[in-house]
Amino acid sequence: MKPAAFDYVRAESLDEALDVLRNEGGDARIIAGGQSLMPMLNMRLARPRILVDIMRLAELRRVEPRQGNIAVGAAVRQAELLEWPALDRDLTLLSLALPWTGHAQTRSRGTVCGSIAHADPSAEMPLALVALGGEVVLRSARKRRRVAAHDFFLGVMATDRNDDEMIEAVEFPATNGRRCAFREVARRHGDFAIVACAAVATERGVRLAVGGVADMPVAREFDILPASALDGALNAFAWDLDARDDFHATARYRRDLVRMIGHELIAEVTR
Repeated sequence: MKPAAFDYVRAESLDEALDVLRNEGGDARIIAGGQSLMPMLNMRLARPRILVDIMRLAELRRVEPRQGNIAVGAAVRQAELLEWPALDRDLTLLSLALPWTGHAQTRSRGTVCGSIAHADPSAEMPLALVALGGEVVLRSARKRRRVAAHDFFLGVMATDRNDDEMIEAVEFPATNGRRCAFREVARRHGDFAIVACAAVATERGVRLAVGGVADMPVAREFDILPASALDGALNAFAWDLDARDDFHATARYRRDLVRMIGHELIAEVTR
């Protein structure tokens, strides 16, 4: 299938891109790597009147520290972040999760912020952002605002972004030596996850985030608990995610994976 007809603007400045969003509202969409948006266009699940290409904007292609966070601009490709020299040290969780994000071919085009904007509940980048307690930086012609990851994702491919806004950057808190772990179960490596889990050590215990089960990635804090108490806590978390049967897996299988992988990751980051 081919997309419905649309106009195309290759933005020469951030102000130009924001002006189009202000003037066109919901009829305009930002495109960067296109790895999420183009399939939506081809299936006519999205029908914007105009696409605004931001990939030439140098100010959006930066990865830089910001007050304890690592800011990833809207035009930074997944492959570029994977090659960032300080990734293993400053964003340990991303170094573990990015190799599971699609394939080398899609990572060479797809952007980190594009995956966040698409908000697929099985995708690795939204999961990592929620697990680390990061923020989304939204920009319009009127203002810039910041939204915490747990408030940004509202449901399946639904976010708190307004029609006149674009994601300017996402900010991941630097891991700074904190232990992190990541596991994913999918039909094939590179497919969307049936269940994906990310764990980050905290001062009190572990923050465990789960993707692929609920309508959005969900995180929960776990104190250091004896094995019997942890079993009950993980079981409660698995049920609270409200898993459903689909053609990929049953709800029961997903709950089993949450319990099993959750145990493994909590043990890994606390040992």
